[in-house]
Amino acid sequence: MANAITIGRVGLLFFGIWLLYSGDSTLLVIAGVIIGIVFAGDGVDGWVARRRNSSSKLGAVLDIAGDRVVENALWVVFAERGQVPIWAPILVLTRSFLVDVMRSVALSEGRTPFGEQSMMRSPITYWLTAGRFTRVVYGWSKAIGFVFLAWLLAWNLPGSFSLEALYDERAFRLLGWTAVYTSLALCIIRGVPVVMDALPYLRQDQELATQRASAGAGVGAGANAAASAPTARVAAATDTEHGEPA
Repeated sequence: MANAITIGRVGLLFFGIWLLYSGDSTLLVIAGVIIGIVFAGDGVDGWVARRRNSSSKLGAVLDIAGDRVVENALWVVFAERGQVPIWAPILVLTRSFLVDVMRSVALSEGRTPFGEQSMMRSPITYWLTAGRFTRVVYGWSKAIGFVFLAWLLAWNLPGSFSLEALYDERAFRLLGWTAVYTSLALCIIRGVPVVMDALPYLRQDQELATQRASAGAGVGAGANAAASAPTARVAAATDTEHGEPA
């Protein structure tokens, strides 16, 4: 059930993105509502998994993949629509690639991003990536920021009167932009510890490869010595037959 919710969130996201290109202020307002529902669903799938005691490695990976699609797609769309600078999606995408590659390294060692077999090694990583406070702040900043950007598109259209009461207020616009850039900052701040915690898994792989190479070299040397022994005996016997010292 939780996995179905995750997949449904992604499908709903694509519908919302389609509405973002409609050019109709009413549909853009609906797109903002849909984006809010998509982010609300991020908490629902986790709650369902815990409620049904159905947490799994597949569910953890699928949940992260769904979050990546939602977040990265929206940053790219809003950059293309001119709402945020191009460096914003580039920054987020780079962070996503690095973090997910490192998580895949840990996964190869049987470690999941969260849960009982978590790859997290330090309390600061746990607090930043799995702590309730930081997860709530990050989730709300993204939800508010993306809804703000969607409705900002509607407000900028000629003849859009439904949002003027909000967007004409400087304090509201400040709140929206604060949410946008807070989510960008937390994206990086929460990603760095994950990369740092995954580095030991890379070192373990390198040490294991070195040990295997050393063991292979030792076996090869022993085999070469064993193979050369009969040759040496034959040579000694030949020299003895020719009257040379054995």
